[in-house]
Amino acid sequence: MSETIIDSARYDIELQRKLERFKGTLEGLNCPEIDVYDSAPSGFRLRAEFRIWHEGGRAHYAMNRPGEKRPYIISSFPIAGELIARLMTPLLDAINANLTLSHKLFSLEFLTTLSGEVLVTLIYHRSLDDHWQQAAEALQTELKIMIIGRSRKQKRVLERDYVTETLHVDGMPYHYQQVESGFTQPNARVNEKMLGWASACCAQIATEGSTDSDLLELYCGNGNFTAVLAQHFRGVLATEISKISVRSAEANFSLNNVDNVTVVRMSSEEFTQALNGERPFRRLAEINLRDFNFTTIFVDPPRAGLDDGTLELARRFETILYVSCNPETLRSNLDVLNSTHQIVRTAIFDQFPWTHHLESGVLLKRRKSA
Repeated sequence: MSETIIDSARYDIELQRKLERFKGTLEGLNCPEIDVYDSAPSGFRLRAEFRIWHEGGRAHYAMNRPGEKRPYIISSFPIAGELIARLMTPLLDAINANLTLSHKLFSLEFLTTLSGEVLVTLIYHRSLDDHWQQAAEALQTELKIMIIGRSRKQKRVLERDYVTETLHVDGMPYHYQQVESGFTQPNARVNEKMLGWASACCAQIATEGSTDSDLLELYCGNGNFTAVLAQHFRGVLATEISKISVRSAEANFSLNNVDNVTVVRMSSEEFTQALNGERPFRRLAEINLRDFNFTTIFVDPPRAGLDDGTLELARRFETILYVSCNPETLRSNLDVLNSTHQIVRTAIFDQFPWTHHLESGVLLKRRKSA
């Protein structure tokens, strides 16, 4: 529901422009040919957040333009996934028909899945009482969705606070618990392509390396990549700082019968200090890092990229698999890694069509001279 006009006929042109910009960002690094993974031009986004604007006695979906305080009312949202698109009008109509549900509602969030589940979070500038819960339960039953109510220091979960998604990679199903307040990839079909590419990279690593090699993964989130990549290694040590994500990751490994992953709640900086022996951590008290034969490191950092300490850590590994959400910080990090490693595979993934945002992946191997 932005003012951008979605013209599917122009999608390939827009994607080519992204590719050219990415090539320019990595110019001079001697990259191999870039694999390009496209998206559906519309109907691809499975999660969305909307401002609720009250005007003319009704609540409306709205968004804010950058730098403007007053939002604009939305009349269409062509990038919404099928479930969101189907529910937006009846959900808003039902809210407007019930003062208990609409009173001081200021934000609404959708979390949906390819497997057909819908979780809606209603966020208020007031406390939520039993009358609200009764009205929300009736709405939940009517629309066959799950609802959470939030206000300051309050959270009412009517059924559960997560959805369960099923993704398919290399013909195999992978099941994921996706928590309402946790991070998940909004474009599930492109996420499947990212997982497939990363899995192919790790299969190549496994073929060329030893059978007893282990993977170190930083920023593992809810185990989105870990659940797929673990099959290619003897063992995996994965780190993540968010408690919510760590719990989801452990649940997802159980859902997928993955039993060779150890998850530690640590930041990448803390783990670097632990591996360097600079300071002890109680969270590692029952883990002997010397038991691992780390040959590959996988990183999927935030937009800021890798810090200096993590970059130096990565340079120790024979192979580096790097997934990035920011081409500029990726380039900055590659300028450091390029002295010891060479790029052997590169890909872009159009997670966010019609925007300048671009996900990418790079596989690096240690130079023989290093």
